[in-house]
Parts: sequence; C-alpha cells; structure tokens
Amino acid sequence: MGKSLEEINNTVSIDEKGSYLTRLSKFIGPGLLVAVGYMDPGNWITSMGGGASYGYILLFVILISSLGAMFLQSMCARLGIASGMDLAQVTRHMISKKQALLAWIIAELAIIATDIAEVIGSTIALNLLFHIPLIVGAAITIVDVFLLLLIMKFGFRKIEAIVGVLIFTILIIFLFEVYMAQPGVSAVLEGFLPHKEIVTNNGILYMSLGIIGATIMPHNLYLHSSIVQSRTYDRHSISSKKSAIHFAQMDSNIQLSIAFVVNCLLLILGAALFYGTNQDLGRFYELYDALKTSHVASAIGGGVTSTLFAVALLAAGQNSTITGTLSGQIVMEGFIHLKMKPWVRRVLTRLIAILPVFLCLIVYGADTQKIEDLLVFTQVFLSIALPLSIIPLILATNNKSIMGDAFVNSKRVNIIGWLLTIILCILNVYLIISTIMEMV
Repeated sequence: MGKSLEEINNTVSIDEKGSYLTRLSKFIGPGLLVAVGYMDPGNWITSMGGGASYGYILLFVILISSLGAMFLQSMCARLGIASGMDLAQVTRHMISKKQALLAWIIAELAIIATDIAEVIGSTIALNLLFHIPLIVGAAITIVDVFLLLLIMKFGFRKIEAIVGVLIFTILIIFLFEVYMAQPGVSAVLEGFLPHKEIVTNNGILYMSLGIIGATIMPHNLYLHSSIVQSRTYDRHSISSKKSAIHFAQMDSNIQLSIAFVVNCLLLILGAALFYGTNQDLGRFYELYDALKTSHVASAIGGGVTSTLFAVALLAAGQNSTITGTLSGQIVMEGFIHLKMKPWVRRVLTRLIAILPVFLCLIVYGADTQKIEDLLVFTQVFLSIALPLSIIPLILATNNKSIMGDAFVNSKRVNIIGWLLTIILCILNVYLIISTIMEMV
C-alpha cells in the first residue's frame, strides 16, 4: 500500500534532540488544518442560529462536542503515526472491495456536504462585502479550487502558516465583537451546564445535531490521520513514534481549544444580540445587518463590525477549501486506490457541491433563508454520517496487527469511544423518528 498523501509524507523535518518547545513547534501545523473544519461556515450558522433561538443553552453541546472532537482526533493522530496508514487506507484494509466502494461514496458525500457549506459561506461573504449576486458569487467559488495548488508549490509548512493566520484573524474578530456585545457572564456560564431540554425539545435536538455535525466532522478524521505523517520521525522506532504521537496530540488539543472558543463566541454573539427579541434572526444576513445598527456598531462607529464579520466569514470559507481538497484526495486514494490530478479532483468536487446551491438559488431566487436552511441540513447529514467513520477508527486503533502492542487502545479509550458512538446513533434515530411523527 502506498504512502498517504505521498507528496507531503515525511517532508517536514524535526529535531528529535531539540528542546521540548522546539519539538512541539515543529509539530504545530496539522492541528491547525484540522481545527479549520471545526470553525467553517457550517459551524457559524448552527452556532449562531442556536444562540439566537435558544440562548446559551447549547454551549453545553459545544463543550461536549469539542471534548469528543479532541478525543477522536487524538485517536486519528495515534492511528496515522503508529500504523503508517490513514483512516481510509486502514478501513480499506479491514473490509471487502464492495464495502470499500460504499464507504468511499459515503465519505465523498460527507465531503460534498462540507463543501456545500463552504460554497454558501463564501458566496454570502462575497455578496455582503462586494454586493455580488449570489448565483455569480457561487460561480466565483469555482476559482478557489486552484488556491491550494498554488500554495502547495511553496511547501506544506506554508499552507499550515497561512491557515494559522486566517484562524487567528477569525478568533480576534469575534473576541472583539463579543466583548462589544457585552453578554451576561452568569448566563453564559450557566449555558455550559446540561439541560434536559436538549433531548426533550425536538427543535433544540435538531440544532444540537447540527452543532455536533458541524463540530465533529467525518472528513477531519481522514485528514488528520494522514497529515500527521508529514513529519520526519523515525518510522521504525517505538520511542520515536510515541514522542511523535505526544506532540501531534498536543498540537491537536491546542488548536481544537481555539476552535472551541471560536464556536462559543459565535453562539454567544447570536444569543447576546438576538435571543428574546421575537425576531427571525441569527442568520448571516440578519447578523450582518444587526452589527451595522447595534450598540456594538455605534460604540466604534459605522459598519466596521459588520465588515469584519463578512471578512471572517470569507476567511473561514477559504480556509475550509484547503482541507476539503486534501480530504477528498485521501479518501479517493485510500478507499478505491484511484489517483487523480489534484486540480481535476478539486474541480469535480466543487462542481458537484455547487449544483444544490445553484438549484436552491434558481428555485427560491433571492430567498437567503432557504440557502441558509440548506447549510444547516448539510451539518445534520454530517452528524448522521459520522458513526460510519468513528466505528472503523475505534476498531482499527484496537487492532494489534495494525497498531502494534504499544499503541492499541486502552480499556478506558474503548469504553469512551463506543459510548460516544452509541449516544450519537441514539440521538440520530430519535431525531429521525420525531421528525417523521411530526410530518404524519
């Protein structure tokens, strides 16, 4: 079996004899690309919508989802480094050719769902910033398929640096805007406590699953297990692998903590501005307009806050484009052993993702609410598809023939992993049944 993402595998050098901070700095990077998926436009609409509709109650869901994400991404880093394979490759190793084809289709659909969110976010941002018609903006997003190809020529480390700058731009913008919105601190802290309404209220449950789908994303599991192998640790030394796993997990946890803060800020901003106003708010356009006229805008003058919001939205969409490209290449090569020129693969994925957006724009015209509803639906689909990625991950990391005796799951990790999978499956089944009952 070939190397995962062969063009970047084992290309980023590290100094295994350097200080702790020096070695950690060399491993910082893959976690940034993974964190992008946890703060893409899909997160924005679900987190802001949840805050606007239900206040701070869903902060608990973001907290649990983020802890689950850290747990799963740590498993992915351990899988990639210990086995030398990514999740797609190792899943293909465990199942038949027909099953691998089905798994690839599901993984591709999950990536397309993610790409739809990126298209919508970038399209809306272009409309807000430059008043470009939505359908034209959606067409323009085809051009960004060449962004990654251009950056890749300068080395994988450059990609990590650019993504890092964009992430911190988003973080700073929302720290500032939430500070200006002045949310109630006690209400925010109470939101991190569990509330029974999360599972008893179908609307809150639906939004919760959207947040879970936007937070723990299937494509990130494939991505992380591959790009951690970009570092030049000793592939034949157990101690070197253990060190690499430690630093890779540190990188992941640091970056996902930043993503957790960003998602909390998004929900807090939506709740602080819109909750209890009896208005249909909490969407991109409503939030953009509100930031123009709210006390946040008046405190600093003009539409600075709304413009910063649109800039951050565009940055999030472009950031996610990079990881979507890499993930698509990983699942295609891993599941069906098909190599395709990156620009061809990216154009095909983007064209497929744009079709639902175009259809929505043609059918509903300028009804932006329908576009944003489509974005929420993609996040719920990701939540439903997630167990099909988690289950192979747990099975693979508990397999000694794949991981080796030194790196298999502990009993505690297996228990947490299976509990997480079971809970997610139960929530999905409950949501589907409840939705069907309401329709009947």
